Amino acid sequence: MTTSTTNKEFEEKLISTLSDYVTAIAWSPVDSILAAVSAAGEVTLWQNNELDFLQDATGESVDCVAFSPDGKFLAIGGQDGRVKIWRDGELIANLENATAWVDKLVWNPQGNQLAFCIKTYVQIWDADRNQIIATVNFEDSSPLGLDWSGDGKHLAVGGNKGVKIWDCEHWDEEPYFLEMSTVSTAIAWSSDGKFLASGNMDRSVSVLEWGNPDPWVMRGFPGKVRHIAWSDINAPIGAPLLATCSVEGMVVWEKLAEESLGWEARVLTNHVDIIQGIAFAPGSFLLASAASDGWLCLWKKAKTVSQVITGVSNGYSCLAWHPQGKLLAAGGDNGEIIVCSKISQSRGFGKK
Repeated sequence: MTTSTTNKEFEEKLISTLSDYVTAIAWSPVDSILAAVSAAGEVTLWQNNELDFLQDATGESVDCVAFSPDGKFLAIGGQDGRVKIWRDGELIANLENATAWVDKLVWNPQGNQLAFCIKTYVQIWDADRNQIIATVNFEDSSPLGLDWSGDGKHLAVGGNKGVKIWDCEHWDEEPYFLEMSTVSTAIAWSSDGKFLASGNMDRSVSVLEWGNPDPWVMRGFPGKVRHIAWSDINAPIGAPLLATCSVEGMVVWEKLAEESLGWEARVLTNHVDIIQGIAFAPGSFLLASAASDGWLCLWKKAKTVSQVITGVSNGYSCLAWHPQGKLLAAGGDNGEIIVCSKISQSRGFGKK
């Protein structure tokens, strides 16, 4: 592993420690509020250098958390089958789903509609109406991946045998089916909605260009592809970069000008244990990766390690960039919540 730091861009600070490992974190898109949830069932908000508990430990894991695009609503889901939604700190909805385990939810980026998984189904809850407006059935398995397109018009759901894509104006119509002979374990749209990537159980990555029925398939990973991430800016060829990870390694893909040649691979190695999260900083090619080895790595231009942050006592469990790219948060296996601030912006960091 590379431990040296060539250019320290971010300064880290431990802001709190929860009672169990941090399962998920999310930034509000409109301010610097960080939500974090734990395997003990805690739901917390960090703001103005203070940690507030929306929910104390329950003994049942909370596994997913997300803010609505306007920042007004916060949703969580977990082991107890409930989807809870807060508005400005007040619990306004408690959607009970007996015997289910809700481990994925995501807001429509163009409105206050929340998609979440229950068994083989995905339900869509509308915050403005405070009701479920649609239920779709993936059928072949529990959904393992869930993502809205950037324009909010399509919802992609991945699982056994591939990815199904619903038209959000016509929920009752049959979805587009990207069929596979394997299991789609992680999916993500590019921010412009042009590409949909799927990381797969058979150690491959599929990239669908929306409107083109023939996806690219890249193989040769050491294990199943656990996480994928797109940059929100384009490389010179006019397409974003795609980062993928499998076990302890990452591959960054850049589209080539010649369509028949597909995507060129760049292998990134530094971690020695399973990578638990990857994400590009908004508006740049700075790539972050967090792993069970206790290393949070920053990759300059998605090529070389520029900084390694080791602020947890064991391993990292998750990470999330603030929408402005000046703050990076990460969760730890022992409950730590770390916030890293860009050094040029760090004076007074954490003060009220």
